[in-house]
Amino acid sequence: MVGCHQEGTMEEDTRDNCTPKFLRKTLTAPAPFADETSCQCQAPHEKLTIAQARLGTPVDRPVRVYADGIFDLFHSGHARALMQAKTLFPNSYLLVGVCSDDLTHKFKGFTVMNEAERYEALRHCRYVDEVIRDAPWTLTPEFLEKHKIDFVAHDDIPYSSAGSDDVYKHIKEAGMFVPTQRTEGISTSDIITRIVRDYDVYARRNLQRGYTAKELNVSFINEKKYRFQNQVDKMKEKVKNVEERSKEFVNKVEEKSHDLIQKWEEKSREFIGNFLELFGPDGAWKQMFQERSSRMLQALSPKQSPVSSPTRSRSPSRSPSPTFSWLPAKASPPSSPKAASASISSMSEGDEDEK
Repeated sequence: MVGCHQEGTMEEDTRDNCTPKFLRKTLTAPAPFADETSCQCQAPHEKLTIAQARLGTPVDRPVRVYADGIFDLFHSGHARALMQAKTLFPNSYLLVGVCSDDLTHKFKGFTVMNEAERYEALRHCRYVDEVIRDAPWTLTPEFLEKHKIDFVAHDDIPYSSAGSDDVYKHIKEAGMFVPTQRTEGISTSDIITRIVRDYDVYARRNLQRGYTAKELNVSFINEKKYRFQNQVDKMKEKVKNVEERSKEFVNKVEEKSHDLIQKWEEKSREFIGNFLELFGPDGAWKQMFQERSSRMLQALSPKQSPVSSPTRSRSPSRSPSPTFSWLPAKASPPSSPKAASASISSMSEGDEDEK
């Protein structure tokens, strides 16, 4: 049976006469195409219920889950849907059917990617075990039997197409449908809408990258308009860069000016403090000036000599003259005439000695 899958191994399963020549090595090689596998299962395919599948199946009997779609502009919403389909059961083998360009253009509309690109996108999704090319728009019992499909995974929203209100209605009635959840905010239509909405932006972008107007299906006038707009945008970008650089320069100058002003204030305070310490009211310069002034005054007006000449020194042979007070003591009256005459005579002798 195709799909006897074990990670990174090559095995032969003889129990159902299935000998796959290669099995996918998970995450190391792209998923194979169903029509390139040379194994066709001949053994009867036992029908599984959802309850049996959820309990887990033997390794050699994985639950074969099928998911189909257009998968144009493959995006994260596609990948999440396939991840859900792959993880519906403990042991599953995911087959993905991709519709061809002819079928898609007939029932849905024109695609951005061609079928070969869409096939390759699916082969390189990590959740996909096998890709079925040119998948049918409506699943037939013959198709389900050929690929031994147990369950079909798709979102539960009714999909009206090809004259049917829901192309999965008969799958749901057969109990083979397992729902997945859509990822809101992302879809192929959303991506195309963004491109159409911003068409001018993307056209200018590709012209700037070297694509020709013919490749972009752009008229001559629009080409010149887009190229002129590109030049205007370049000039705006240059002006913006100059403005940003000017702002940076001004900010740097302001920072340096602030630093210079701060340093100048510090130096000015220091200078004023030193000036006051030197020339202030109690400064060192005033004390030095006073000292020098006093010295100059002393030099210009020396001290006067004493008025009275110093006492002549007497020879050692002579006895010192008696010392008299400038203010003579109050004389007491003589006690007798003889004493008075004696005092007068002594005073006269003193005067002679002075002379």
